[in-house]
Amino acid sequence: MDSEIKGFYKNKTVFITGASGFLGRVIVEKLLRATEVSRIYVLIRAKREKSSQERLEEWKSDALFGVLLKTKPNMLDRVVSIAGDCQEPDLGISSKDRELLKKETQVVIHSAATVNFSDPLHIALDTNTRATYLMLQLAKEMGHLMAFVHVSTAYSNCVIHHITEHFYPGHLSCSVDKVFKLRDMFDNDLIDSMGPALLDKFPNTYTYTKALAEQVVQKEADQLPVCIFRPGSIIATSREPVPGWIDNIYGPIAMIYGAAIGVLRVAPVLGKGRSNIVPVDFCANVVLASAWKTAKEAAERKSQTQTPLPPPTIYNYLPYNKNILTNDDLTEAMERHRFDYPLIKCIWFPFMVSMPIHWMFKVAAFFFHLVPGYLIDLVLRLKGQKPRMIRMYTKIHKTMDVLSPFSSRSWSFDTTNTDRLWQCLSSVDKQLFDFDMKTLNWDGYFLRACAGMRIYLAKEDPSEECLKRGQQHLKKLQIRHRLLQFSICCGAIATVKWFLCLIL
Repeated sequence: MDSEIKGFYKNKTVFITGASGFLGRVIVEKLLRATEVSRIYVLIRAKREKSSQERLEEWKSDALFGVLLKTKPNMLDRVVSIAGDCQEPDLGISSKDRELLKKETQVVIHSAATVNFSDPLHIALDTNTRATYLMLQLAKEMGHLMAFVHVSTAYSNCVIHHITEHFYPGHLSCSVDKVFKLRDMFDNDLIDSMGPALLDKFPNTYTYTKALAEQVVQKEADQLPVCIFRPGSIIATSREPVPGWIDNIYGPIAMIYGAAIGVLRVAPVLGKGRSNIVPVDFCANVVLASAWKTAKEAAERKSQTQTPLPPPTIYNYLPYNKNILTNDDLTEAMERHRFDYPLIKCIWFPFMVSMPIHWMFKVAAFFFHLVPGYLIDLVLRLKGQKPRMIRMYTKIHKTMDVLSPFSSRSWSFDTTNTDRLWQCLSSVDKQLFDFDMKTLNWDGYFLRACAGMRIYLAKEDPSEECLKRGQQHLKKLQIRHRLLQFSICCGAIATVKWFLCLIL
């Protein structure tokens, strides 16, 4: 049996925004490795004095593309950079490139976004919302367009507790049209000052502007073959192209990495809350499958009934309800596997305590983070070295404050459309484009993720010798940790005895 999805992408031209990002690169790699795509145009902005083409050339040394380039050394030649920037008017695309995209593009995957929760409103609004509007206007001029996938987030409607696969414009403080008018009228500083009023119940500019972007899709997708993909917190690959690949410290991975390195010991996390993490390779497969399904449904309606297209299909993508992972499960897995892939640069024995109540977290952080931090900095000063721990903990606590609206709460999601998408895949496509969260073994996945975190984030040698040195180092830290616990217990007992003697 042939793969329908592979057949769909054969000789197709795909335009991807956000291709230099975490998910975007995995999508590009999967297209090149698993399909016979003809051309992939990628929107890349110049950065740090490097042109878009120079940034594209760096992919040849990226571990993500290692497997692909070993078997197909010239496949990256099918990727063509389009200089642009989603924060710029008209996306910063030249008129020549714009005409090229209009003429050749058949599939659009819009995954570009700023995922920094602390970004000023004007930056998030331009990048996440206005760019979506501009992409849809460009798509309307593409004569051969077959599918448009807008990558959103499962948290775009985080102001409610149960999120279905529908639009929620009623939760916005004002319509996206009014927000665009305000953006055109006022300068950056004034727009940023209006943030609290515009965001209303939304915890940050990221979720707010992604919610606005969904309303843009709802209003502007008129007669376009569009769907929306809402993934949970995207972290390391499960299997493809290499297990455990990751290149960023965002969301849950920031907590896991901080705990693994021994600096994060308490976090504002709801232990029984759902940890809505999803592997990035699974997410790439959903994107590619949803584009195929959207194009297929649009073609069927056009040939059979000539009826208008229905509203864009939304695909929520989270752990399956009968195979959920809680934050406690995540913490226990970290502690269970800490000797399997320890970090040589670890400074203390890894453990983490969950504190969902804000004031309790602040108190615990003082004893677990700040007191040791001040002591270490004192020792560094006495040695004539530059203190660094308190500065580091200040950054960590700011990150925890930003993440706490998500880590200290829990949501439930409806995934009916995503489940149907999986069911309509052939047995061949289920193997080639696997995204089944029902059968994912979380313990095995976490083990692969820890191995990848050690190699790709900590940049440690994957050799067996280096791994053994890490295990020996961790055993020493464990002994020190137990001795400190014993000393604290003895001190507490002695203090209680002394206090009892005073009052008796």
